[in-house]
Amino acid sequence: MNTIPSPGHCLRLLREVGCSNEVINHCEAVRKVAVRIARKAHADVQLVEAGALLHDIGRSKTQGIMHGVEGAKIATSLGLPDSIVRIIERHLGAGIPKEEAIALGLPPKDYLPMTLEEKIVAHADNLIENDHEHQIEKEVEKALQKGQTKHAKRLMELHRELSQRCGMDLNDI
Repeated sequence: MNTIPSPGHCLRLLREVGCSNEVINHCEAVRKVAVRIARKAHADVQLVEAGALLHDIGRSKTQGIMHGVEGAKIATSLGLPDSIVRIIERHLGAGIPKEEAIALGLPPKDYLPMTLEEKIVAHADNLIENDHEHQIEKEVEKALQKGQTKHAKRLMELHRELSQRCGMDLNDI
């Protein structure tokens, strides 16, 4: 399948692979924010919508940091487009560079969002806790409390980049 799946198809896939209602509700909340950002940023709204709905498909296998890698494997096995596979694999935090990925036990490679659509889904995910919106500073504070200063800096840099692209503070999207 090289076409972007519809929202209904994405939701069916989440259920078929065994995602919980909590994960599905979270993905729907991320989708709402991501679509608003995508429209403001003039991004591919259809790709962002599908990527946001499917970003946590790997949580059907693990709740840990490997859910991005597992999700990319699932998406590949389902024949989803590479653009969606990359969104799923690169959505964690504001991305994870190779050296940090190795330290976290991930396969050694960069997991940094590169395209506008990848960045939007990653950032929208950072603006949602469970299924509620919150400001980026809450995610930054959580990272700092864990001593993850590089992660906190990447969160704010991504927030600034996308806010500038949209012409508004995305805390207010």
